[in-house]
Amino acid sequence: MYAVIKTGGKQYRVTPGDVIVVEKLLGDAGAKVKLDKVLIVGEDGKDPEVGVPMISNAAVNCEVMDQSRADKVIVFKKKRRQGYKRKKGHRQNQTVLRVLDINGKGAVKTSTKKMTVSKSSGSNPAVKEKSKADKPQTVETKAKEKSTSAKSPAPKKKVAAEKKAVVAKTDVEKKTPSKKKSDAKTSKEK
Repeated sequence: MYAVIKTGGKQYRVTPGDVIVVEKLLGDAGAKVKLDKVLIVGEDGKDPEVGVPMISNAAVNCEVMDQSRADKVIVFKKKRRQGYKRKKGHRQNQTVLRVLDINGKGAVKTSTKKMTVSKSSGSNPAVKEKSKADKPQTVETKAKEKSTSAKSPAPKKKVAAEKKAVVAKTDVEKKTPSKKKSDAKTSKEK
């Protein structure tokens, strides 16, 4: 299921579970936001419901993940030969949203909690909760995981084999042009 919504003067195509960055909306991190300016609602394989211009009974439920600011934009003005220069910077406020569901359908499945019983020193068993994902993964945590996996060194044997392969390739490349040159010289002499 997907929807096309309008917020902050822009349109976004969203599906449940998507993370989007929009113009600033009111609400702290963790707050729920309801976007009711829905232009199109559709499902894969079916004709979409198109509003004129909006669908009156449709809404997209979102959760505010973060309130942040965009990258800096430099505004530089200059008039040549007049000694006029002005330099200013601007950072636009933005909100990061996670789409929960569309019209109450297609809700993102939350992690299920498992109950485990462990025996403690007394007669009362202690009950502990374990969840599959204690914290939802954000773009930042995924980036950190990628950077840590990229930093892990390769085994020494693989590195040595790669170096030998590179050296062998360069040797082959150096030898092949020299053969061509010698063949070219012999053909000129004839």
